[in-house]
Amino acid sequence: MADLAGTRAALHGVAELLLAGPQYRAHGTIRLRVTPGGFATVREPELRIDVDTLVVAGRRVVLTGTTYGQAGAAAGIEAGAPVGVYREGSGAGLDDPVDIDPTHAAHLADCFALGDRALRRFAADQTPVLWPEHFDLGITLDGVNYGVSPGDAAIPEPYAYVGPWQPRTGDFWNVPFGAARPLREFSGEVAVADFFAQGRAAA
Repeated sequence: MADLAGTRAALHGVAELLLAGPQYRAHGTIRLRVTPGGFATVREPELRIDVDTLVVAGRRVVLTGTTYGQAGAAAGIEAGAPVGVYREGSGAGLDDPVDIDPTHAAHLADCFALGDRALRRFAADQTPVLWPEHFDLGITLDGVNYGVSPGDAAIPEPYAYVGPWQPRTGDFWNVPFGAARPLREFSGEVAVADFFAQGRAAA
C-alpha cells in the first residue's frame, strides 16, 4: 500500500487526469474545489473524489487496483490531462496504476479542508482553488499567493505557505519562494489564517 508521498502523487494524477482534464475538455476550466473527503470539479457533471473513490452520477469507482484509464472508463469519462494549459503536472499516464492508501488520503483531505476554511476566514471574498498542475489549494491577493500544499519534493508534508510574486527579505520569509510552515504546527484554522495575515503584513 502507498505511503503518504505515494498517495499524494496518485491523488495528484487523479486530480489532473480524472477531474481537471475531462472538465477542461467540456467547459474550458481546470479549477477544482475542496469537498468533504477530498475534492471535486467546479462544473457539472460533478466528478468528486471521496478519499480513495471516484464518484460520478451516483456511480462509485474504487481507484486502487485500477489504472487511470481504467478508472475513467469505469466512470464513463474520457480520462487524460488537460492539453496545452500548463507545462508541469503530475507526470501520471493513463496506463499507470493508481495506488492510494485510504488513511493517508483521508489525512490529506483533512489538510485541504483545513486550508479551505483558513483561506475563507482570511479572505472571505475569495474562492480557494485547488490547482491540478501543482496539486495545491490557494488564492492570490495583490501579487501574493496564499495556500496549503499536501507536500512536495522540497517539503515532504502538508504545509501552509505565503508566496510573493516578487521576493521579499526579512525574518518571516524562510523558504526560497516565500514562507512556509508545516500544518502540524498550527492549532487549527484560525492559526493558519493568522499565518496568512502575518504574511500579508510582511509582504
